[in-house]
Amino acid sequence: MHRIGILSFSSPGHYYPLTALGRRLRSRGHEVVYFQVADLERPIRAAGLEFRQIGRDDFPAGALRARDEELGRLKGLAALRCAMRGLLRQTAMLFRDVPAAVREEGVDALLVDQIEMAGGTVAEHLGLPFVSVAAALPINLDPTVPPSTVPWSHRRGYGARVRNRLGNGVFEWTCSGVLRAIDRQRLAWGLPPARGLNAKFSPLAQVSQLPAALELPGRRLPPHFRHTGPWVDPQARTRVDFPWARLDPDRALVYASMGTLQNGVLRTFRMIAEACAGPDLQLVISLGGGQDPSLLGGLPGDPIVVGYAPQLDLLRLATLTITHGGLNTALESLAEGVPMVVLPVAYDQPGVGTRVEWAGVGRSIPVGRLTVGRLRDAVREVLGAPTYRERAGLLRTEIEAADGLNRAADVIEAALSDRTKPGSHRAAGVVRSGS
Repeated sequence: MHRIGILSFSSPGHYYPLTALGRRLRSRGHEVVYFQVADLERPIRAAGLEFRQIGRDDFPAGALRARDEELGRLKGLAALRCAMRGLLRQTAMLFRDVPAAVREEGVDALLVDQIEMAGGTVAEHLGLPFVSVAAALPINLDPTVPPSTVPWSHRRGYGARVRNRLGNGVFEWTCSGVLRAIDRQRLAWGLPPARGLNAKFSPLAQVSQLPAALELPGRRLPPHFRHTGPWVDPQARTRVDFPWARLDPDRALVYASMGTLQNGVLRTFRMIAEACAGPDLQLVISLGGGQDPSLLGGLPGDPIVVGYAPQLDLLRLATLTITHGGLNTALESLAEGVPMVVLPVAYDQPGVGTRVEWAGVGRSIPVGRLTVGRLRDAVREVLGAPTYRERAGLLRTEIEAADGLNRAADVIEAALSDRTKPGSHRAAGVVRSGS
């Protein structure tokens, strides 16, 4: 059995799936310690995991709310650049705080969120095995598919590869400040160079909660990369009150959420309400905890607006999800066979929208191109064409069969037990998606 540490980005889209994965590993006899900032102590302990605070000076209590409020006002490249500035600050904190904390906790292996690109270098410095885990869309760069940060459709051929290479170059340039900081620290610690983004991920195992059925076809990934399926554990979620008596069983339920980092543009919620207004639909809007519901009074159709919603419970009743394209919400919708309309704002959300359209389980409209008319047409199309729900139902069956949490735990345990095999510290070759 191992004592496993978790390093992840500090938003619900990352710590929800990784606390679920940590709980599954703990149920198998491992000890699990989550290294995070002060604001996340309560949800991590509520999930039943050990918590070790890091970033005491850089990220005191309340720091995440200030970050989220800033990010909630941005979109597209501006939001991505702001997030990268935050990651650069967090990278410096990780290099300073985490090695001593990991030693003191007696951890013998690490799970490192792909977004925390510095975590693998910390593990190498400490001589610990680590597994890269993708709670969001995998950010491995590959010219056969567009980078996850752009809303490009998936195409094949020479022109598409050139386009994708250019997009990958822009993405890596956006990450260049963080990548340079990591390379400087590797040099200071006497570690061999690991140039480029892909070299920052584990040579032992890389695991994603993205199901293979939702990946773009032909994607080239390392042979030790595994798609699993959603990492969801309802028992790890804190209970949320909701006005259940207001739900109308005679109307189709539409659930709308723009996540926790992109919920600050209230205009988007007003457009959603207007597009869904009518006698046949009942709309529930979740503000993700980042806004006051009173700011959205007098919306068309009188939707139910709450600061935070019991998402898993509502999705079991929903006919359609309208979402920013966070991978968690998309996967939780598909796990219930619910099609969606995706309104990507930033980060990997455009890539989620591309995959939703490719799989035929919904429509995607970048939020910068959003109008009430376009959204109303997309809602009517997805609700009116039975193929969307049929394909979502097929994905639900595949997700159930994939048993994502147990599959991911199997991969992690196998990698940690097999770390000494010849060649295990070198990544070689590629494997096409579908693993």
